[in-house]
Amino acid sequence: MGTKLKVASWVALGAVAGALTTLQFQATARSASTPLPLEEMQQLAAVFDLVKRSYVETVDEKKLIRDAISGMVSGLDPHSQYFDGQSFKEFREGISGKFTGVGIQIEMEEGLVKVVSPIEGSPAFRAGLVSGDLITRIDETVVKGLTMDQAIKRMRGPSGTKVSLTIFRKSENRTFPVSIIREEIKTKSVRSKVMEPGYAWVRINQFQEPTLRDFSEQMKEIFRQEPNLKGLVLDLRNDPGGLLDCAVGISAAFLPKDAVVVSTNGQIPESKSLLKATPAFYSRDGFDPLGGMPALIKSVPIVVLVNEGSASASEIVAGALKDHKRAVIMGSQTFGKGSVQSEMTRLPLPNTSLKITTARYYTPSGQSIQAKGIVPDVLVDETAQGNLFSALRVREADLDHHLTASGEADKGEKKDEAREKAREEALKKMEEANAAKGTDKALPRLPEYGTAEDFPLAQALNQLKGRPVMVSKTQTERKVEEPRSN
Repeated sequence: MGTKLKVASWVALGAVAGALTTLQFQATARSASTPLPLEEMQQLAAVFDLVKRSYVETVDEKKLIRDAISGMVSGLDPHSQYFDGQSFKEFREGISGKFTGVGIQIEMEEGLVKVVSPIEGSPAFRAGLVSGDLITRIDETVVKGLTMDQAIKRMRGPSGTKVSLTIFRKSENRTFPVSIIREEIKTKSVRSKVMEPGYAWVRINQFQEPTLRDFSEQMKEIFRQEPNLKGLVLDLRNDPGGLLDCAVGISAAFLPKDAVVVSTNGQIPESKSLLKATPAFYSRDGFDPLGGMPALIKSVPIVVLVNEGSASASEIVAGALKDHKRAVIMGSQTFGKGSVQSEMTRLPLPNTSLKITTARYYTPSGQSIQAKGIVPDVLVDETAQGNLFSALRVREADLDHHLTASGEADKGEKKDEAREKAREEALKKMEEANAAKGTDKALPRLPEYGTAEDFPLAQALNQLKGRPVMVSKTQTERKVEEPRSN
């Protein structure tokens, strides 16, 4: 009799990090029908024993097992992953929209951590940190040389604990220390503003558990300010994805009831599904977070902004609105994350989880975007000067062992020569730009999204108003070659 495993099925919604859906299903383990490869299992045990007895230093047996599991899973494709301990906790934080820390949105600038924005009401906000502040030291650790992930880990910690930050404020040309007590931070994944009378902008940073509620509140406020809204820009640029039910809900907000949003297909029966624009596919505990939305949202003209960093959940929304001809998609070809992961939590060890790819997803027209992405209706560059560094962004097709749209994992044997050449040219431009800082030859910095200097947003507003749009003169559709059989 087959063993039953409780499986929470999720769509991988992000570049490599991926994320989760909220579908629940039972999957039958295959161990009863497919015998284990005993010779290979014996070989694994033999290698384990040899390493344990012969390695130059004493090794932790549990670490060996964890590493073996991690290697087995990560070798499948870029989005299958084994979580344990701290990585399991961070994975959960990433989808919940909550974490414990100081409460800042950051980016790296010249090897330092730059505060993009303090989260309103957070400890960092109350401590007076402002946009543009540079963090040069975290406790006793110098930031220069740290990766962003390393810096984030040092700033996070248990609620109620203290972290000391050394801040350099350019505008005042001074350095000063700040002591902050960490606490639980609830992030806002949705921002919006009325850009001008009749036209609004709403940005989704990531599809997390609070996203539908936040989106509903933001849209209601927009329609309160502009009851006769003429056009809306939905900004999904650099949105790595998130929860599938949120992607279905955002799509459902704009589509007719019961319109197909996305379908999935895989080996096990439970991976075959058809998700529609109805509360049954995105509500939780019988509560519809989109209830009470203004009727005009179903017909207001929409432009969806995307770029190479728009992945998975973002691509589900863009693909659904494009296929139903509900919106004009504008920007650059998206990341190309079109696979579904399932999270299996009933493992023998506590606080561990497996996230493995179980299906591909398809847009309403039946198209797989795996390794290809969504092709915009209107190709627009990130600045008036062009797509300066887009070739440096990693896409699904750049990842080792990525799945193809219809077949096996890519072996990575064939390089995209045009892509490699573009990457080399972009790196050269970046080096020249760094050398030319402070001169008239310096390349312009990308403006903050949602500002008057945001070039793609300006083109989106032109599209909504029926004005000329500055279309890219260099971008073309990125074709994807399937691997050939020998």
